[in-house]
Formats: sequence, C-alpha cells, structure tokens
Amino acid sequence: MIQFKQLTFSRAGKPLVEGASFQLHPSHRVGLTGANGAGKSSLFALLRGELVAEAGELLIPQQWVIAHVAQETPALAQSALSYTLEGDEELHALQVNLAQAEANGTQDPIQVAEWHQRLADIDGYSAEARASALLAGLGFTQSQLSQAVSDFSGGWRMRLNLARALMCRSDLLLLDEPTNHLDIEAVIWLEGWLSAYRGTLLLISHDREFLDNTVNHILHIEQRQLSLYRGGYSDFERQRAEKLVLQQASYQKQQQQIAHLQQYIDRFRAKATKARQAQSRIKALERMERISAAHVDSPFSFGFRDLGAAPDPLLVINQAALGYGQQTLVKLAHLAIRPGERIGLLGKNGAGKSTLIKALAQSETLLAGERVEGKDLRIGYFAQHQLEQLIAEDSPLMHLQRLDPKAREQELLDFLGGFDFRGEMAKSPCGPFSGGEKSRLALAMLIWQRPNLILLDEPTNHLDIEMRHALSMALQAYEGGMVMVSHDRTLLATCCEKFVLVAEGQVSVFDGDLEDYKQSLLQSAPSAMSEPTSTATKQNAYHQQKADRQARLQARRPLLKSLAALEKQLAELEQTKQSLDSQLAESGIYEASQREALQALLIAQAQNQKQLDTVESEWLSLQEALEALPEVD
Repeated sequence: MIQFKQLTFSRAGKPLVEGASFQLHPSHRVGLTGANGAGKSSLFALLRGELVAEAGELLIPQQWVIAHVAQETPALAQSALSYTLEGDEELHALQVNLAQAEANGTQDPIQVAEWHQRLADIDGYSAEARASALLAGLGFTQSQLSQAVSDFSGGWRMRLNLARALMCRSDLLLLDEPTNHLDIEAVIWLEGWLSAYRGTLLLISHDREFLDNTVNHILHIEQRQLSLYRGGYSDFERQRAEKLVLQQASYQKQQQQIAHLQQYIDRFRAKATKARQAQSRIKALERMERISAAHVDSPFSFGFRDLGAAPDPLLVINQAALGYGQQTLVKLAHLAIRPGERIGLLGKNGAGKSTLIKALAQSETLLAGERVEGKDLRIGYFAQHQLEQLIAEDSPLMHLQRLDPKAREQELLDFLGGFDFRGEMAKSPCGPFSGGEKSRLALAMLIWQRPNLILLDEPTNHLDIEMRHALSMALQAYEGGMVMVSHDRTLLATCCEKFVLVAEGQVSVFDGDLEDYKQSLLQSAPSAMSEPTSTATKQNAYHQQKADRQARLQARRPLLKSLAALEKQLAELEQTKQSLDSQLAESGIYEASQREALQALLIAQAQNQKQLDTVESEWLSLQEALEALPEVD
C-alpha cells in the first residue's frame, strides 16, 4: 500500500499540501480532484519521484511498478503495436535477451530456459494479442497497428501513450486527463478496462460521469489539505456538502464562543479582582484551533447575452457531400437547424463529426449540395484548435476590445470577471495562460458576439469541473440553436435534446439518448452477449423515451429561464441593500443638516426591501413549480 505520513510539499515556492496522512490500497481506484493549481499534477510528480516532499514521508513499496502516460511522443519509425508492447518493460527486456541469444547462438541453455519460463509466467506469449486489444479499444483499426508512430497526429499519439501505459503490468497507474483525446466509444471502453484494474489507480479527470463509472474513492485537495472520500464523484459531492454544512455550523458556534470570551476580556481586563480570570480567557483564545468558514462559491458566473432577432430556420444543408479535396467523407441528405434546437453529434473519431461542424460553420468542407443561411444568422464557432488563434501578446481585455471597439472597458472587465479573469489577469498577455484559461477566453469571446447559432467542437478540453458546470448552466439557458461534439456525456445529456449519428459515411438522426447509444455500442462489441430484441420494439421504445424527455425539457425550460432572471434581479437588489445599509450606518447621516438625505435613504430602503420580498416570493413559487416537475435524466 501507499502511505502518506504528515506529508507536506510545495512547488516553485508555493505551499500546496500540508500534513497529509492516509493510506491507499491496491483495491483503491482514486479520483484526484481540486481547483486548478491546487497541486494535483505536483502530487503525481511526487509519486513518480520527480518532486521531493518538504516534510513527512511518502512510502511506496520498493518493488512496485509505476505506470503513467508520457506527454510527448517522438516521431518514431516503429509500428504502433511495437510501441505499445514496449510499455511492459520486463517483457521487452526478455524479448530482447531472447532475440540476442538466438542471433548469437548462446551456449547457456539454462539461462535461455529461465527467460522462456519467465516469459510464460508474465503471460508474454499472449502479449501481442493483448496489445492489439488495447489499441482496438482505443479506436485503432487493424491496419493502423502496423503504421509508424510518426504517421499519427498529436491526438492519436496521445492514445498510443495511453495504450503503452495500460500495457504495463503496473502496481500503481497514474492517469492525468486520459479522456481528453478520446471519443465517447473509447471512453466507454476505457471505463470498463479501469474498472477491472487490480492495482492502485490515481486518476485526474474533470469528467463527472467518467469518474463515477471508474473510481471508488475521491482524493480532494482544498485549502492545502488532502481529504479522502469513499465512493464516486457524486458520492463525494454529497459527502462534501454535508461536511461543509457541519463546518459552517461549527464555525458559527465558535465565533459566538470567541465573541463571548472577548467580551469578558474587554470588560474585566482592567479590574484587579477579575484580572486572573481575564488572563485565563486570553490564553484560552490563543490556544483555540480556529475553524474556517465554509466557502464553496464557484469563480465562474456567466450567461449568453440577449440574442436579438434570429431567422427560422437558422441554417439548412441539403443533399450534401462533405470532405476534403476531392474525397467525400460524409453524405448528408438534409439537416435544418432551428432556434432553440440542441443537437449532439455522435460517432467515432474520424467518422466525420468535425467535418460536419466545419460545413455548418463556413461551407469549407462542402463538396456538393447546398448550404442556406437564414437572414441575420450569427455563428459562434468553437473549434478544437481554437486556442491557436489567440494572440499570445494580447490580454483577455484586448481580445474583447478587438471584437467590440465601442464597448466600455468596465463593461468588458465585468464580463471577463464571470470567466474568472479578474484584476491584473484580465490585462495580462494570454501567452503564459494554461490550456484551461485559454479555453475560457475563447468561450468568452464566442459568447460576447451574441451568436444565434453556436457550433462547439470539444469545448470542455482543459476545462475543470466547476467551469464545465458553469458552461452547462449557460447552455441550458441559451435560446439559440446549438450543435455540439463532446466526449463529456454529462454536458451532452444536460444540454442536448436531439442526437445525430455520423457513421459509415452517413449522417442520420439517432433514435434514443446517450444511454441507448452506450447500449448499442456494447451490443455491437464482439464480447457483448445479449438476448435479441425486436428492432421495431426498440425503435418504438426509443421514440417514446425521446418524446417523453423532450416534453420534460420543454416544461422545465421557461421556469429555468425565469429563475435565472429572478436570481440576477435578486443579486442586484442585494447589492443595493448593502449600499443603503452602509450609508445608513454612517453616523453623519443622522445630523440635523442631513434630515432630507436620511429620509430619502429610509424611503429607498423600504422600497428595496419590498422589492426583495416580492422577488424572493416569486423565486420560491417558481422553485416549487420546478421541483414538482419530473426530473430530466
């Protein structure tokens, strides 16, 4: 097992974790969570021996084999299969030794026999079949197994690195955002593989459903503390919420105790007869271990701006052939996108989802057919390589000023604050930003332009869980049309009402939801065993499920929109209330010369309170109405 004993570590002079103590066992599959910069990657570096603890101990059994995914892949001439096989270092060493012995005609048959026995012990004779299965699960075709590593793009090389890490017969497996370059099919396969992993797994991921389906513990970094929770991510959220409620109650109780002690000290410190008691209470205050106030506010708060007029339909494509050069990749008979329609694209990587998105965006990949834009169509397009279009020397503020030179600077800064670009960060060059920060900036730029049709190609890459949740909430309230490609099933499930399948060179409506799609993938897999079911029965069930889900969404959407508007109004009224209370707390306002000003403030305070009561009552009524409606799964 792995033991943390009062472990403290920092990076670049920044304290990250202090006094961590717990144990991880071979049966533990652990999701490592925490805000960006909290220390997740540094903890991985510590486990790999690339970072030294400042205090305490980290004990890992000396014989344990640790596997992780390399971040770089050299342009090698060796095949994808050979590269994957080398992930098992002992296997590779045995194969090299045996090959050299055969080539040199060694006279030590006992040594050769021992190597062969060890090869059998580690199941080495089936290694090539296991490596082929790994690569197939991650989306590689049979013909690609013999291709050189250098022939693959960056995303596919990362899949090769993942396959190489999984090939290693490890005791500890470290995976940092393994789903970033995978499609849904590969993610579902990886979930099954990790669920059967027998060693200790530590996994960094911002995909809620992936975490729920793979881990049995959550290790959370917050306020320089490491806390281990039992269960998946949903269990962790519930347990953490309960913990924070208790923490806040303890904090408030302690604050009352501190105030009582301080009141006694202030009252009796100067009295000789009470001095000793006052001193004892001073010492009690000094010894008291302070409880911090619970604080879980998300740094992100944004929504789509008023869209104005929008055509109906927004965009239509008819009898289209999509591809590059003269090569057709996908054929599309008809697709019309209307305001309020939310479409999720399904299909394997390379099937043509991004090609379809590009055709919707600008006709670039339209080889035949027609693409008709509605009047006043405004497209917001987030591409997979959107971050490369940012200007490294320019700040987030400058990027928005370029889009809208007439906008007031303060208005732009307020908007950027919703994406957690505050203070100097909003005015600093974006070149040094992390991938997540650049993604947030690209999304901010898209939203500022008030698109009535948004096209999103893997928008959540590099985004943490809090930002993904904020994006999901904003998309649910968005009134324009939307087409999205994403491997984040939580985002797809909460934001899309219709799914379109891109497969085998064709584009067609998928009759079902994401769970139906997952089941169809499992049933089509060679290892899947299921009883045959009538196709007509399946289709009828799919149609009914789809109709029911759309009806539930349609009933909830106006309530969600009204609630969002009321919450914004409540925030403004609360801000006004605080301002009025602050002014009325000033002693000068009660002087005779300020009588009229005082009267005006009191009237404003009464009106503000009346508005608050009214809006809060409306909010509660809407919330009750929403809770009475069926949930959307």
